[in-house]
Amino acid sequence: MVAYVPPKQAGKYKAVASGAITNGKPVIVNSTGTVSTTTSQSSVTQSLGSETGFTTNASSFMSTAFDTNAEKMVIAWNDNGSAGTARVATVSGTSISYGTAVVFENANSQDMSMTFDSNSNRVVISYRDYGNSQYGTAIVGAVSGTDISFGTPVVFESASAAESKIAFDSSNNKVVIVYYDEGDGNKGKAIVGTVDSSDNSISFGSAVVYETGEARENGIVFDSSNNKMIIVYKDVNNSNRGTAIVGTVSGTSISFGSSATFDDQTFVAGQPAQEIAAAFDSNSNRVVIVYSDRNDGKKGTGVVGVVSGTSISFGTPVVYETGAILATHGNAIGFDSSVNKMVVAFVDDDDSNKAKFVIGTVDSSDNSISFTSATVFNTGDSTEALYIDPIGFDTTNNKIVIAFRDSDSYGKAIVLQVAGTATSFNLTSENYIGIASGGTYADTAEATIDVVGTVNKDQSGLTAGQTYYVQTDGTLGTTADDPSVVAGTAISATELIVKG
Repeated sequence: MVAYVPPKQAGKYKAVASGAITNGKPVIVNSTGTVSTTTSQSSVTQSLGSETGFTTNASSFMSTAFDTNAEKMVIAWNDNGSAGTARVATVSGTSISYGTAVVFENANSQDMSMTFDSNSNRVVISYRDYGNSQYGTAIVGAVSGTDISFGTPVVFESASAAESKIAFDSSNNKVVIVYYDEGDGNKGKAIVGTVDSSDNSISFGSAVVYETGEARENGIVFDSSNNKMIIVYKDVNNSNRGTAIVGTVSGTSISFGSSATFDDQTFVAGQPAQEIAAAFDSNSNRVVIVYSDRNDGKKGTGVVGVVSGTSISFGTPVVYETGAILATHGNAIGFDSSVNKMVVAFVDDDDSNKAKFVIGTVDSSDNSISFTSATVFNTGDSTEALYIDPIGFDTTNNKIVIAFRDSDSYGKAIVLQVAGTATSFNLTSENYIGIASGGTYADTAEATIDVVGTVNKDQSGLTAGQTYYVQTDGTLGTTADDPSVVAGTAISATELIVKG
């Protein structure tokens, strides 16, 4: 039984610590009367749910995006080669259920990619519309409960726009689509889009060339630490080398730095795919690129990239699968921010086309990545199984969602709980009570808290006269987090008048 420990001096509150509490950190009160920091950690074991079908028609070009506003996963796919279709998915534990499937394009819709625009609270899907001369097209979707509705499709490239991929720039509230233009020598191009939530529409700036030669296997990811877009691709005119380039969004346009190769080996000429995909690790602030190394037995390989200004450099490539990666959309990657792990899914061409995943951990000290052994999540012939970039991550339930095409050609999804140490953010708009003072406290120890109206003298680096806010990660910051909670006002570099 947790007992209340009464105050022993003016302006101080003493209570039993639930978990370790660091001196000078914001403190919340729990429903039991104990006190804690705004974050807590727990050990999570790996678990894998059962695959669940989202269509009984032949499916391809799957993509996922998590709507953080509706707290739902959205899966989009090419249904039976004749319709672009989407469905809202709800994760519960390691199970997944679906709302009603909705057709957003009554034509063969290929090269599909989807992102969530957190400014407009809409998903945006890019695709190649075979019902309209293979033009590059985008459409905006709004999730409500377990349903999704769409605006009107908008053409962003009046030519065959192949291998389009899309990502959201949260610093500029824009989406960026990359593709290679078959109507212009297969040049790599990028275009910036702006979503209007009032009518679920999207408008575009002008396309910008990032590769004047032939760019294949396009991928794009947003680096939120540097507010840059990273495009990865195979530079056909440079001996098919794996290449990356950094993009900066400004208004409705995007500009680029110099390109850099992430594997200096010459990829095998004439191969249609290198299965290149990328994701951003927000813990290490690094980009992780995965690909099939065609000069090394098609081995699955990963490499870590670090952005500086408009340039990107790389660590040493690491093999995560010694067998051959299937040559058709055989790689997918996503980041689990709850345990700070990368998940790479792939189809093992040397093991009866089984679908597998590995877990990767980035080390920012040397820009390296290590991988676990592979785990099978589908034993059937998952030919062309993944068709997905990126892997979805449900930030509400802290679960990975992998969509794939099974041996029966049906579209299915499976939920993965990744093992690791999970961090929970416990701050609400009401439970902040003050700042820990007088030392660091172990779990169950009597902790002293400077409450509202007192001065905490255990800070450093503050600016006098500046208001500071409690951050969900347990720090103080000069901008409000979500929820917005005022920690206090600094009166010196080391002193904070506690407010609430």
